[in-house]
Amino acid sequence: MSNHSPAAGRSLLYLVVAGAAWGTAGAAASLLFLASDLGPLALSFWRSAGGLVVLAGVLAVRRRPGPTPRPSVRSLIGTGLMFTLFQAAYFGAVRETGLAVGTVVTLGAGPVLIALGARYWMGERLGRGGAAAVGGALAGLAVLVLGSGGGEVRPLGVGWALLSAAGYAGMTLRARWLGQRGAGGDPLVTTAWSVGVGAVCLLPLAVVEGLLPHTAEPARVGWLLVYVAVVPTALAYALYFTGAAAVRAATVSVIMLIEPVSAAVIAVLLLGERLTGAVVLGTVLLLTAVGALIAAEGRRPVGGPVEVRPAPVVQSVAR
Repeated sequence: MSNHSPAAGRSLLYLVVAGAAWGTAGAAASLLFLASDLGPLALSFWRSAGGLVVLAGVLAVRRRPGPTPRPSVRSLIGTGLMFTLFQAAYFGAVRETGLAVGTVVTLGAGPVLIALGARYWMGERLGRGGAAAVGGALAGLAVLVLGSGGGEVRPLGVGWALLSAAGYAGMTLRARWLGQRGAGGDPLVTTAWSVGVGAVCLLPLAVVEGLLPHTAEPARVGWLLVYVAVVPTALAYALYFTGAAAVRAATVSVIMLIEPVSAAVIAVLLLGERLTGAVVLGTVLLLTAVGALIAAEGRRPVGGPVEVRPAPVVQSVAR
């Protein structure tokens, strides 16, 4: 029996949609920052708090699913703390070393930490083809984000970025580990706990930064906050936790690199940014790597060895 069953295909699709949705958060944040004085920590708080409200409403009205594993409260809080570390440390990196370097280090270190953790914690081996795909994806990320030539590397900012990557890696590995044991639980509940813990942890920081936005366009700011809470938070993280439980951790981390591709496309099409050769090349490298790993995931037998067969198209790019 092959791994490209309908359930496996849905999990991969969920991750692709989640990554694309995460990419829209950057554009929405840019518009919010232009329309108000809201800071990044306050935005993260409202994103988490709004996502919690949305998820609580969905959980209240939906039909109860069949019997599902119920992770302990301690386990759910642990996932929420990793989510909070991922979010807060990333903004610390952006503040200290800039958006470009902070993004490259955070999203670039994530797949490496996840691949190492999956190998030694869960015995998931990438193989030569998978390693080439990860390398191609990281090269595409660097070209896409740093291609403009901007960015200054500062050690403190890099430290924050690595801390953020560790939170992201821990969140992904934990979701996969629980999924392997059939103990992942309800993704909506996991997401609700994650954003709830995030809201509680971020609230004091947001108060210090300035919790309430001052704006001449309250309707625009309100709708943007609703969008950020619903699409790249409640929807995207529910899809992410669903897919991450069923797909190898390293594959998850590379698929989620669709986020900067989505952000770049939106910036060019909707925000009027210039389409450069770096954007095109980085996008091609990233999407090629993502496509190769998705194909390899589909070829992997269920319950069989987890090594990925070589993916020639990505190897040729990686060279």
